[in-house]
Amino acid sequence: MRIRTLTLAAASGAALLAAGLLPAGASAATPGPAREGSVSAADLLAKVTSCSQISNGKYRTDDETSATVPVCGKNGAVFWKADLDIDCDGQRTANCNENADPWYQDDTAFHQSNGDPLKADSLPYIVVPSSSSIWKYSGYGIKGGGVVAVIYNNKVEYAVVGDTGPTNIIGEASYATAKALGIDPDPATGGADSGVTYILFKNSQVSPIESHSAAVTLGGQLAKQFLQNN
Repeated sequence: MRIRTLTLAAASGAALLAAGLLPAGASAATPGPAREGSVSAADLLAKVTSCSQISNGKYRTDDETSATVPVCGKNGAVFWKADLDIDCDGQRTANCNENADPWYQDDTAFHQSNGDPLKADSLPYIVVPSSSSIWKYSGYGIKGGGVVAVIYNNKVEYAVVGDTGPTNIIGEASYATAKALGIDPDPATGGADSGVTYILFKNSQVSPIESHSAAVTLGGQLAKQFLQNN
């Protein structure tokens, strides 16, 4: 993850209890339905209307913005509401490389089952802030490969925790996550300025991390539990 500046964002006009692998079998997000699984965006958002802050402070959404975003706690999950900057880090592809992304890095914090970095333009994943005095994600059951429901414009996309970023900035997801949600995935000019909700399910982990269909299956199960427990 790189640090994006507010100037660039303005110029571009953009910017639970369960673990393991369940049987795969899910379809990719499409423009019509407001969900990727069987739980709707509206139902999930209804459970995160108020925040019980668990972070010691708040995060910036970009390098030049003020710190306004807390990490909030719920039964079986943590969540935040922020923007979405595009992470194109990991394996070099036609969409994600030094020429396409001014901040490109050829590695991700968490790796595929074969040891290779993740592939940002095909795997929906999100970025969590690196551990700091503000918040330590591992202390709340969040780990690499953990399942995340990313919600934007009445759509749900299930992703995994795939990378870590600066200690003071929040709100970033992979090229594939943005594309699935109908957000411009261009790493230099795309993203969403606001309106993105990230619900991270505690103690969950997809194996292998690169299986999106497994993330969708497990995510649907955990989302239902989340609705029942909150």
